[in-house]
Amino acid sequence: MTFSIVGRCRQTGQLGIAISSSSIAVGARCPWARAGVGAVATQNVTLPALGPRILGLLEQQQLAPDAALEQALRESEWSEYRQVTVIDSHGRTAMFTGQQALGVHNAVAGEQCVAAGNLLAGQQVIEAMVDAFERAQGALAARLLAAMHAALAAGGEAGPVHSAALKIVDAQVWPVVDLRVDWADEDPLGQLDALWQAYRPQMQDYTARALNPTAAPSYGVPGDE
Repeated sequence: MTFSIVGRCRQTGQLGIAISSSSIAVGARCPWARAGVGAVATQNVTLPALGPRILGLLEQQQLAPDAALEQALRESEWSEYRQVTVIDSHGRTAMFTGQQALGVHNAVAGEQCVAAGNLLAGQQVIEAMVDAFERAQGALAARLLAAMHAALAAGGEAGPVHSAALKIVDAQVWPVVDLRVDWADEDPLGQLDALWQAYRPQMQDYTARALNPTAAPSYGVPGDE
């Protein structure tokens, strides 16, 4: 039903998530990230509350990812139905897959990343994601998307994929990348890629506009001078 990867860029400290699913609007429920704190993917039979709860434990109680994940799961019901991955601002990781996870499932930690999925075509899908992320070069977004495409090439989900999302945090409290394809009959990852390619050259400019509107470039939209 879902495969995802959370990752960190060692050079920039950016944290991010790429995720796709056969369900609608996976980006509305599953990816969570907080600048300077961490990133969480909560999936399978999704409990969205786990994302903010784990990030809060990482930030406020300074827990390591495995301790934060364990506490959040202990405090919630139905943990055996959840699949959750975590990375913190130091690159430390944690993962959990409950006994009621759907279909073929797997979770693998790599260098500065964790990938996981359920209802997969095979366990090799997740292994391919980690390998692709570790070997990819460039921006964190590009590396996360490379991992997603590697998953598809390795078989992807057991069924068709319909939604996808990419979320990245940097130095600001808001995401520098928050792109979603909520429903597509075909190739939502390809559409997400196209969104990233369109947004990438403007990404830094939108941060500049927020921090100092007088120094920001204009894009010629109505009312933008």
